[in-house]
Amino acid sequence: MTQIALSPETPTNAPQLSEEHDNIEHTKVEVASQWQLMWWKFKRHRMAVIGGIVVLIYYIVALFANFFAPVHFSTYNDQYVYAPPQQIRLFRDGKFNPYVYGYRFERDPVSFKKIWALDEETIIPVSFFTRGEPYKLWGLIPGNLHLFGPKEEDAPFYLLGADKTGRDVLSRIIFSSQVSLTVGLVGVAISLILGILIGGISGLVGGVLDNAIQRLIEILISIPTLPLWLALAAVVPLDWTPLQVYFMITVILSLIGWTGLGRVVRSKFLALREEDFILAATLDGVPQGRMIMRHMLPSFLSHIIAQVTLSIPYMILGETALSFLGLGLRPPVVSWGVMLQETQKVAVLASYPWLLYPAVAVIIVVLALNFLGDGLRDAADPY
Repeated sequence: MTQIALSPETPTNAPQLSEEHDNIEHTKVEVASQWQLMWWKFKRHRMAVIGGIVVLIYYIVALFANFFAPVHFSTYNDQYVYAPPQQIRLFRDGKFNPYVYGYRFERDPVSFKKIWALDEETIIPVSFFTRGEPYKLWGLIPGNLHLFGPKEEDAPFYLLGADKTGRDVLSRIIFSSQVSLTVGLVGVAISLILGILIGGISGLVGGVLDNAIQRLIEILISIPTLPLWLALAAVVPLDWTPLQVYFMITVILSLIGWTGLGRVVRSKFLALREEDFILAATLDGVPQGRMIMRHMLPSFLSHIIAQVTLSIPYMILGETALSFLGLGLRPPVVSWGVMLQETQKVAVLASYPWLLYPAVAVIIVVLALNFLGDGLRDAADPY
C-alpha cells in the first residue's frame, strides 16, 4: 500500500479545526440578538454600507455647514457674476501648495459677448483650516474657522462657480442641505406617527373603521402625486414667513407620505394580534396602549426603520420639486429646489451649466438613501 508523506507544513488536524470553527460560528448565531443578526447581515451589503457612509457625511456637512462652506450662502460679489468653476491644484513647484487660477474677461468670437475665463498667470493660494468669514455655529457659538478657503480674504474663490448675483454655488449647496435634508427627517417623523397611529388602529380595531381607513388610503394613493402637491401648496399664503412655509411644506409631504407605512403597520398588527404572546397579554389585562408600545411595535421595529429610510428620499424629492416650481420654499430661504429655479431657462442653463450642481447633490443623496434602505430592508429579516 502506498503511503503519502505529509510535509511539516501540512496541519494534520485541519478538518478538526475547521469543524470547531464552524461550531463556534453556529453557536454565536444561535445566541445572538436580533440586532446583532441584522448588523452582521447589513455589513455584507456593500452598497448599503457605502450608502450609509455617504448619508452620514451629508448630515455631518449639514450640521456644520458654517465650517465646511467657504462663505455664507448670502455673501455675494457683483464683480464675479456667473464666474465659472475653479479647480484646486494641490502641487506647485513640486511641493504641496494648493492654489486656484484667477479670472479675466474674454470676448466670445461668435456673439462678441464678454465672458469669464481662467487666468493662468494669476495664482490664488488656498489653505485648509483657514480663518475667514465670521459666523455663529447653530446661531450660538461664534467662530471663523473654515475647512478651506483663499489665503487672501478678498480673492475670488468659486470652486463650483458663481450664480447671477456673484454668490458661491458650493457654499449655497452646503447650506441648502440643512433645509432639504431636515425637511425629509421632519416629514418622515410626522409620517411615522400618522402611519403607526392610523395603521395600528386599522389593524387592531378592524371592522367598519378598518374598511374606512383602507378606502381613504386607496383614494390618496390613486391621486397623482404632483397635482396633489400643487393643489396643497397653492393654499399657502404668499405673505407667510419662511419658517411658516417650511412647516407647511413638511406637513404637506407628511399628509401624503404616511399611507405606505400605514399599510405596513396594519398588516403587521393583523398578523401579531393572533400570536400567543399577544393573547396571553390580553388575558393578563395589559392595557392596549402598553401592549402596542411594549409588545407589538418592537417585534417589527426593524421593518419600520427600513420603511422610514426609504421614505426620506421621497420627502427630499418632494421639497425639491415644489421649490423648483416656485410653490414651496422661496428666497431668502436656500434649498436645492430654490437653487434649481435658476435653471428653468434653457438659455441660462446652456451658458452656465454649473448651476445644475444642486441636482447632482440631490441625485447622490437619494441614491445613497435608497441603497441604505435596501440594505436595512434585507437585514430586517436576518433569517
